[in-house]
Amino acid sequence: MDIRQLKHFVALSETLHFGRASEACHISSSALSRSIKQLEDTLGVALFERDNRTVTLTREGEKFQAYARDALSQWDMIRHTLLEDASQLHGEISMYCSVTASYSFLHDILRRFRSRFPGIEIKLHTGEPGPAVSRVINGDEDVSIAARPDHLPASLAFKSTGLSPLYFIAPVDDPVLNPLVEQEVNAIDWRKVPMILPEKDLARRRVDQWFSNKGIKPNIYAQVAGNEAIVSMVSLGFGIGVVPKIVLDNSPLADRVKVLSVTPTLAAYDVGVCVLKKKLKNPLIEAFWSQLDTDT
Repeated sequence: MDIRQLKHFVALSETLHFGRASEACHISSSALSRSIKQLEDTLGVALFERDNRTVTLTREGEKFQAYARDALSQWDMIRHTLLEDASQLHGEISMYCSVTASYSFLHDILRRFRSRFPGIEIKLHTGEPGPAVSRVINGDEDVSIAARPDHLPASLAFKSTGLSPLYFIAPVDDPVLNPLVEQEVNAIDWRKVPMILPEKDLARRRVDQWFSNKGIKPNIYAQVAGNEAIVSMVSLGFGIGVVPKIVLDNSPLADRVKVLSVTPTLAAYDVGVCVLKKKLKNPLIEAFWSQLDTDT
């Protein structure tokens, strides 16, 4: 069976960019364009709207995207079921994680997995940690390294790989900020302390709850998308920040900030791997999932 057109379509539907999609598919942009046109001719509908600047999915394209992803997943499952007696699994798994997680938690996982299943290719996408869970739920990735949500969706399976405390951090030596926080912890007037907080997601919810429990409206100086940027701004003396320990441990600016002994402490991140339960039927993903038991 020739499933290349489905792979070409999925690549373009995810990137919405002919150059990046053709590079991912290892073909030229013109060849990709021809493949998509042939698929559209076969279906009798336009899957993309495109002009000189943008590429977007049509309504029909959005419907076909769900089918194409499922068809490719089913193809992988039946192919490996038919070849279950083969000595080695082959194929690819798409994965998402933050940049920090890629060289901390993920490093050892992939090192061991690679040695056991060299025929399985990992397509790694990195970005901010916030969308990690939603990218799995939406079908954009097979697996993600993520902080366990307070309420895990029923459709998801989650395996913990370790805990990462959430820290309040301050600049090491700042004449303005240090007098505000270098006193007995219960005496700190948090209404006067400028805060640099995550824009949203799990860490922000926990910080907001922390201030709410104290009956305090935080003095927010900045709301930042990336944890690494929070460390940077704190090191420059813009305010007090909140970041996971994993970020601080791997930051080149770690020696320019200090951890504050704040009470009560924030609940730690439970960092782990998440996957849709239905995808565990895929032999490739099941192999990755099973080997996590030997890593932790």
